[in-house]
Amino acid sequence: MSFLNNTKIAVIGGGSWATALIKILCEQNNVQIRWWLRNQKDIEHIRKFHHNPTYLSDVVLSPKKVKVFEKTTEAVKGADYVILAVPAAFVRESLHHLTAKHLQGKRVISAIKGMVPDRNILVTDWISNDFSIPPEDTCVIAGPCHAEEVALEKQSYLSIASTECPAAEDFAALMTCRYVVANPLDDLYGVEYAAIMKNIIALACGITHGLGYGDNFQAVLVSNAMQEIGNLVTALDPRERNLSSSAYLGDLLVTAYSQFSRNRLFGNMIGRGYSVKAAQLEMKMIAEGYYATKSIQEINKVNHVHLPITNSVYRILYEEHAPALVMNDLKKLLK
Repeated sequence: MSFLNNTKIAVIGGGSWATALIKILCEQNNVQIRWWLRNQKDIEHIRKFHHNPTYLSDVVLSPKKVKVFEKTTEAVKGADYVILAVPAAFVRESLHHLTAKHLQGKRVISAIKGMVPDRNILVTDWISNDFSIPPEDTCVIAGPCHAEEVALEKQSYLSIASTECPAAEDFAALMTCRYVVANPLDDLYGVEYAAIMKNIIALACGITHGLGYGDNFQAVLVSNAMQEIGNLVTALDPRERNLSSSAYLGDLLVTAYSQFSRNRLFGNMIGRGYSVKAAQLEMKMIAEGYYATKSIQEINKVNHVHLPITNSVYRILYEEHAPALVMNDLKKLLK
């Protein structure tokens, strides 16, 4: 099943990551993009001026390749692929008007690095269960890649994961251009769980930075975090995988250290004394790690994996423990 000629792609979401993905796809010759955004003013602006006024506003989008829609049902009509690029907290609301019939015969690509809240399941599992999409027709987009660097056309790398290589290979070809290399993988669950966990770790890195911890401590924190991610991923989906590859370690590193990481920024604000609500209001963007922390904590009640970093972030964000005291406890557990 290949759609590389005259491919129609629906993109659900109006943020920086959705905009960056559309920019990449516009590099392909035979692609038509059907874009759904929630904000009516942004829709009107994009139709008139061909750029997103709210996110990555310097990115000019081809009016010949990109059409903007007000309804999700219209955006997905006739599409070969549907890319989900909204925060996990809003994915159910965003797809509220869609049924299994609307997505029938399409491949669904999750660019969401979080879990469906309350249900605490992967986005791909939710799509498969609630919309009757075969697992082999779902993929996940992971990094290491920040939208801001895509906008600047900095050399970037993507990992496209699916349970079946053909789906990942087809979509990786669509996402490869002169400044992006996309590599296919057959480890859907491993990549998806690792992408969720790295946001939690980035929060921890931000918190410690806000508290004044130095680079030496952060290096130890990230090293221990990679072990924590590996332990959880292996418990949830046991199989052989190379966790030092870019889909896992690379994605963790860029999120933990980059100036563009919103999770690190959020954590840094918490470490500097902001409340969760104050940090959320000032950022005006979603830090996926905040919601992921609670989801991972809930699912780990069954698996009982040792997750000291995740537990520490949970204590700070959801139990309102003092960051300095929690990190003082954590540093005694790191090696």
